[in-house]
Amino acid sequence: MSKTIPGPDGKPRCGWCAQTDDFFPYHDNEWGYPVDDDIRLFEKICLEGFQSGLSWRTILAKRENFRKAFKGFDFKKVAKFTEKDVERLLQDEGIIRHRGKIEATINNAQRAIEMVKQEGSIAAYFWAHEPDPADLGAPQSVSTSAVSDAVSKDLKKRGWKFVGPTTVYSFMQAMGLINDHVEGCVIRAKVDAARKKFSRPRP
Repeated sequence: MSKTIPGPDGKPRCGWCAQTDDFFPYHDNEWGYPVDDDIRLFEKICLEGFQSGLSWRTILAKRENFRKAFKGFDFKKVAKFTEKDVERLLQDEGIIRHRGKIEATINNAQRAIEMVKQEGSIAAYFWAHEPDPADLGAPQSVSTSAVSDAVSKDLKKRGWKFVGPTTVYSFMQAMGLINDHVEGCVIRAKVDAARKKFSRPRP
């Protein structure tokens, strides 16, 4: 796949947008912009877990269904889900009906509550692991990193599930902890500007 492709306006975008036109709005308005909202961060780490073994195209197409199924990814609400909720979700054709991933989401909601108590917020935890841009290689040249490996190990130690190094790296790309838009992509400069203005959350 080429590093860039022309977008709807003729300007270059990251090559992965070629998979479907649905990727352009997500790529232009969400991917790589820094996020400090705990609900959005929790949603993304869960959806990355659901993506494991699948494509982001599949998950993005079902994202609104996931939001309805998991109460907007309000982790305080999801943490209270019971086995009855698991059975309900296993019948929901609008989401990925995988028992392990559904149960992991409920478990991770409970772990998220613990994280807020320990770290101040989910945002404070993840942004404390923001990589030094000087340590990063060329954009989209790797699928894991030393930081994503370390965060994955720490999350697992805290009891989180479906948070392998690749899942964590994809999360970091999407939530703006790194700017992985390729050189030449018209959005890269916009993400750089957003990251410069962004106030890193602290505990």
